[in-house]
Amino acid sequence: MQSEDALIAQLRELIETQLPHARSLTPIGDDGAAWQPSRSHRSVVTTDACIEGVHFRRDTMSLEDAGWRSMASNLSDLAAMGARPVLATVALGIPPGARAQDAVQLYRGIVEVSRLHRCAIAGGDVTRAPVWTVCIAAVGEVRTTHLKGRAHARPGDVLALTGALGASRAGLHLADNVNVLSGSLREEALRAHRRPQPRVAEGRFLAASRNVHAMMDVSDGLSTDVARLCARSRCGALVEQVPVAPSAAAMAQARGEDAQSYALAGGEEYELLAAIDARAFPYLRARFQKRFGRPLLPIGHVREGSGVMVRKAAGEEVLPATGWDHLRE
Repeated sequence: MQSEDALIAQLRELIETQLPHARSLTPIGDDGAAWQPSRSHRSVVTTDACIEGVHFRRDTMSLEDAGWRSMASNLSDLAAMGARPVLATVALGIPPGARAQDAVQLYRGIVEVSRLHRCAIAGGDVTRAPVWTVCIAAVGEVRTTHLKGRAHARPGDVLALTGALGASRAGLHLADNVNVLSGSLREEALRAHRRPQPRVAEGRFLAASRNVHAMMDVSDGLSTDVARLCARSRCGALVEQVPVAPSAAAMAQARGEDAQSYALAGGEEYELLAAIDARAFPYLRARFQKRFGRPLLPIGHVREGSGVMVRKAAGEEVLPATGWDHLRE
């Protein structure tokens, strides 16, 4: 590995070449980054860590993919608040034996997804670490009237998703069952696992509607995250149907699992979950379809009380939280 200063110079060149319109008032290399926030918007700040062996495996994706995913998770958090990404800082932990070109490869993934969503890289840090570690802090901006959170879902609201679930989990399981999926199903699963798409445009679209009362992303799995939204809003919910990605349905069948349960337990996929006024939902769904060319998918509704139930053939059952828990042993 070359010196820290030499590596930072390489990373600075990559960033400044690919992201030439940074809003930072200071160049990369100073002790901090100064920027001018918008006077008419609120700032939204989020941070996420991506650690080898916890959030990604080298046998399922490249370092460039890992870099993409580390930034995508932060952009997804901004999308869930209705915010437009503005800038981010990146702290990169490099393990023993790694080469400078490995660090550059990981950074290429970070820069690529940042460029797509016009998010500037304003600086960061480089240090040694036991394994590849990426810690990102991202800043977004949103109009005060468009700012969304998890706390204002109302009984009667429709719960809806911006896309089907489970493909990323199927992509992870392909590492251990390489021949289970083929063709377009295999491509869908690997793409979802390696290059998840933060729903930034969709988040801003939904946030602009006063009929969207609450919103979050489902990066830890729907079964876990819908309970979090309900707890924050002090209400309950009934999940009536779960949209399952084709690759997830195929993988569940190959593993002898129920497709809906398989998708409910998925994680590391960044569809948005929104609580929407029931009377306005048909109109908003039609506008969403026209804008994005795919449907806004209703999965159930918010109701009085607490807890989350799921509709089964025999009736309603308690929905267990089977998604990702960072502290579960």
